[in-house]
Amino acid sequence: MQLRNVVDFHPKLFSSLKNYSRGRLVSDLMAGIIVGIVALPLAIAFGIASGVSPETGLVTAIVGGLIVSIFGGCNVQIGGPTGAFIVIVYGIIAKFGIEGLVIATFIAGIIMLTIGLLKLGTIIKFIPYPIVVGFTGGIALTIFTTQVKDLCGMQIENMPADFLSKWAVYFQNIASVDPMALATGIVSILIIVIMPKISKKIPGSLAAIVLVTVVSYFLHRYTDFRVETIGDRFPDIKASLPKPSGISFNIETINMLIPSAITIAVLGSIESLLSATVADGVTGDRHNSNTELMAQGAANMIVPFFGGIPVTGAIARTMTNINNGGRTPVAGVVHAVVLLLILLFLMPLTKHIPMACLAGVLVVVSYNMSEWRTIKAMMHNPRSDVAVLLVTLVLTVVFDLTIAIEVGLVMAVVLFMKRVMESTQIKVIRDQMEVHHDGESHDEQLTIPEGTEVYEIEGPFFFGIANKFDEAMRRVKKSSRIRVVRMRKVSFIDSTGIHNLEIFIRSSHREGRVVILSGVNADVRASLERAGVCALVGEENVCDHIDKALARAKVVSDEIKQQSQA
Repeated sequence: MQLRNVVDFHPKLFSSLKNYSRGRLVSDLMAGIIVGIVALPLAIAFGIASGVSPETGLVTAIVGGLIVSIFGGCNVQIGGPTGAFIVIVYGIIAKFGIEGLVIATFIAGIIMLTIGLLKLGTIIKFIPYPIVVGFTGGIALTIFTTQVKDLCGMQIENMPADFLSKWAVYFQNIASVDPMALATGIVSILIIVIMPKISKKIPGSLAAIVLVTVVSYFLHRYTDFRVETIGDRFPDIKASLPKPSGISFNIETINMLIPSAITIAVLGSIESLLSATVADGVTGDRHNSNTELMAQGAANMIVPFFGGIPVTGAIARTMTNINNGGRTPVAGVVHAVVLLLILLFLMPLTKHIPMACLAGVLVVVSYNMSEWRTIKAMMHNPRSDVAVLLVTLVLTVVFDLTIAIEVGLVMAVVLFMKRVMESTQIKVIRDQMEVHHDGESHDEQLTIPEGTEVYEIEGPFFFGIANKFDEAMRRVKKSSRIRVVRMRKVSFIDSTGIHNLEIFIRSSHREGRVVILSGVNADVRASLERAGVCALVGEENVCDHIDKALARAKVVSDEIKQQSQA
């Protein structure tokens, strides 16, 4: 058996190069250069906001972006650091330091790679939409909160980590707001907002950083204008790609970092596959989820050796790639090369960028992430979905993303089971029953043999319904000698359902009653046979259609009459 048949690993780069043309190369080169320029300010901003150096953000975009483009399962995916990880990375560094972040990112990469190897990529798409909207909105609000200090130029040394304490400190230090820094940040935001109306080809964030930095530099040189810059906060900026270094593991640290690693893996998987899905909708292509997750996993396993932060698919940069003509992973490779050249030759210039300008860039990023229009629209959805959304959002803001995802998923599962339980009915039928045959326009009346009752289960027979079935059986009359359990709408049955059905059959047998199973589909029957239920009830009493079940009930009823007359 070939490995490719066992592992769903089919990088798009290799297949796209088979029919590659000169025209496609030109388009990919232009797209890659533009995406590299767009990614520059974002990589720097995300790195600083996450609590690491600006070059760390660039290194992540270079190494991670290169791996994702070479081995990924999407033709146009651009990988790198994103705003969604700012909160997670900052929190891990605050608790465990850079070493903890390196370990958590590496473990997250293993998890993502394993999900892809096991061909479970499509399962990630089953994360309920209210949870995704909730934690995305929560992350956006948290990012905005972390940028208030730099946006306003506040000089606060010991900034608390949690959301509520941050705002308390901001209000206590509101008198320390620097008007020059605040003006710089506001101008940056205005440039980003206005730039698309002037030219959609020039990224607003890049235009803001270039214009504001140049003006700030000359004002700083010839006037009394003073605002904090990247160089003031990070005086030792290095214009080189760091050499790979080892990672020190110990069981105690790994155990503490497992929850954070799982959060990184889940969020990275969701964002990557969401970005790939959005890209498919625009290009008409189809990505390979398992290959994409394996590439993302590999990127997150390798980036830590260079001191980088978590990597995922970036929706904004991926769309920029598409809009500028990128159609193969070559554009993503070019984007990584462009960033590498900038790191090697232009990195010293970044020290003049005002921190308030970067804060303005991230404020716009947080606004775009917030999806407040989606949240507003979802307020009209079922109350259970609204509850999941709001709880996830609040927990993300007040506590952290790990707790928010865990609680959100538990709530979503519980509410889903509640809906299934409410939609599943258990009916007791005597004398006559209506039988609707699929595809026919009329109903048929079936006569139920004397001394027979039909119990119909309408819905999956899992642990949530099993107790409901048990309670319904306790309320039925004890007059019937034959009990037909109609299971035509039971799509699956779990161990609890099997257990309750077995108890029902045994108790019926002890009372001298016969149980007949009707409408049992192939999958459910296989489960019942493995559990020994078919043998318990008797193979002749397991029927695939209600007509056969009632015919069998008639035979049993006649036998009972003959025995009573003898």
